[in-house]
Amino acid sequence: MSLTFNSIDYLVLVLYAIALFYIGFRFSKKEKNQQDIFLGGRSLKWWQIGFSIFGANAGPMMLIGFASIGFSHGIVASNFELLAWVFLMLLAMIFLPYYLKAKISTIPQFLLIRFGKRSYNFLIVYSLISILVVWLGSALYAGGLLISGIFGCQLFTAIVIIAVVATSFTAIGGLKAVVRTGVFQSVIIIISSVILTFLGFQKIGSIDALASQTPESYWKLFLPASNPEYSWIGIVLGYPVVAIYYWCADQTIVQKVLAAKDLKEGQYGALFIGALKIIMPIIFIMPGIMCFVLFRDTTPDNAYITMIKQLMPHGLLGLSIAALIASLVDTVSSSLNSFCTVFTLDVVQQFKVLNSNQQTRMGKWVTVLAALVGIGIAMLFSYSGKGFFDLTQGLVSILAPPLAVVFLWGIIWRGVNGIAAEVVLYGGGLACLVLGVCHVLNYPYQGYWPHFLMLSFYIFVALSLVIVTVSLLTKSKDNMEIPTLFERKERETKGQSKSVWLSWAGLAIVMIMIYIYFN
Repeated sequence: MSLTFNSIDYLVLVLYAIALFYIGFRFSKKEKNQQDIFLGGRSLKWWQIGFSIFGANAGPMMLIGFASIGFSHGIVASNFELLAWVFLMLLAMIFLPYYLKAKISTIPQFLLIRFGKRSYNFLIVYSLISILVVWLGSALYAGGLLISGIFGCQLFTAIVIIAVVATSFTAIGGLKAVVRTGVFQSVIIIISSVILTFLGFQKIGSIDALASQTPESYWKLFLPASNPEYSWIGIVLGYPVVAIYYWCADQTIVQKVLAAKDLKEGQYGALFIGALKIIMPIIFIMPGIMCFVLFRDTTPDNAYITMIKQLMPHGLLGLSIAALIASLVDTVSSSLNSFCTVFTLDVVQQFKVLNSNQQTRMGKWVTVLAALVGIGIAMLFSYSGKGFFDLTQGLVSILAPPLAVVFLWGIIWRGVNGIAAEVVLYGGGLACLVLGVCHVLNYPYQGYWPHFLMLSFYIFVALSLVIVTVSLLTKSKDNMEIPTLFERKERETKGQSKSVWLSWAGLAIVMIMIYIYFN
C-alpha cells in the first residue's frame, strides 16, 4: 500500500491542510447563542446541508469499501446509494416536519416528547454509544490503518493526528465550522474521484471494453435470491430497516437538517444529497470494477489504493490522498459535534441548568473528551484481530431495528404508547445485542444465522409485532404534542412546497430508469 510522493504531492497536501484550517477557523468566532456551536444558529442553506451530509457519509468505509465490493461483486453495492433517496425523502417530507414542529435539538428529545423520560434516557445512551463506536471509533481506526499504511507511521500516531485535526476546529467553531469544512472536503472528494474514474476509463478504452472483461453479473443491481451475500431479497427487505435508522434517526445525519434555516431549506438539502447519490456509484464503485480489469492480482480491500497508486500522476496523487484525508476528517468532525450536542443538551442539562456561555464552554470540553475516548476505542479495535470492514459491517444492523420500529410506528400510530416503546427499546435493544454477538461469532455454528440484512428484517418484524401488541394491551398517558402522520391537518400539508414534491418525483423517475436499465 506504500505510495511514493514527490515535492508536488507534498505541496498539494500542504495547500489542502492550509485551506482546511483557514476555512475551519475563519468561521470559528463566537456567536450570539448556544445553538451556533450545536446547530449553527439554525441558519444552514440547502447546499450546505447536502454537502455536509455527503462529507459525513462519504467516509473511509465508502471510498475503500465500495471499491472493494465493486472489485469482487460489481455494481450491486450501488443499491445502498441508489435506494437511499427513498429514506431521504422520508426524512425530508415526513420526519423533518415533526422534528422542527417539536423544536428539538437532538433526536432523543423527540422521544422525550412522544414517549416520555425513560425512552428519552435510553436513546441518549444509545446515541452516545453509537456515535463513539460506529462513527468516531471506527472512523479513527479505519483512518489510522490507511494513513499509517500510506505514510509508514505508527498506527497510534496516525489516529492521534486525525483526531487533533478534526477536534481543533470542531471544538472552537462548532457545527458551522464542521459544515463549511464539509462543503470544502466534499468538493475535494468528488473532484478526486471523478478524475480517478476518468483515468480508469482512459486506461481501459471504453465502457464496452470494460463490460467485456467482467462477468455479466457485475452489471446487475439485483442479484438472484441464491446469492449468499447480496441477494435482491436481502436488499429489498433488510436495507430499509437499516436505512430508516441511519437516514431518519441517527444524530450525526439528522443534525444537519435540524440546523436548516427553515423547513424548505432542510427538504431541499435532503433532496440535494439524494440527487448526489446518482453519481456516487460511478465515482466510488466503478473504480473497483476497473481495478478488477486492470490489476486483477490485487486484493479487493486494496482496490482503491491500487488505482490511485497506478493511475494518478504526481500532483493528482497528492489530491487523491487529500480526498482520503478529507473523508476521514469530515466523518470524525461530524461525529464529535454530534456527541457534544447530545451530551451537553441532553445529559448535562438534566443535572445542572447552564446558560448559553456555559453550554458553549461545556460543548468545547466535551468535544475534546470525546476525541480522547474515540482514540481509546480505535486502539481497542486494533487489538481485535479483525479488519475495520469486519468490525463495522454488523454494527449498524445491530443498532437499527429497535429505533427503526419506535420511530416509524411513533409517527404512524397514536396508539403506540410509552410502555410499548420502552419494551422495544430496552428489551429489543438487549435482544439485538445478543443476536448480533452470536451472528458475528457464528454461534452456535457457522451458517446458522441468515445474512445480517435479513436478520435485521426479521428482528424489525418481530419488534413491530411486540410494539403493536403491547400498545393494545396497555395504556399510558403520553403527552403527544404533535400529530401522527395521518392526523396532520390540511393547513399543515398545504405548507409543503409543491416544487419540493415535484423535484422528488423527478428524482424517482431517474432512479426507476436506472433500475430498469441495469436489470
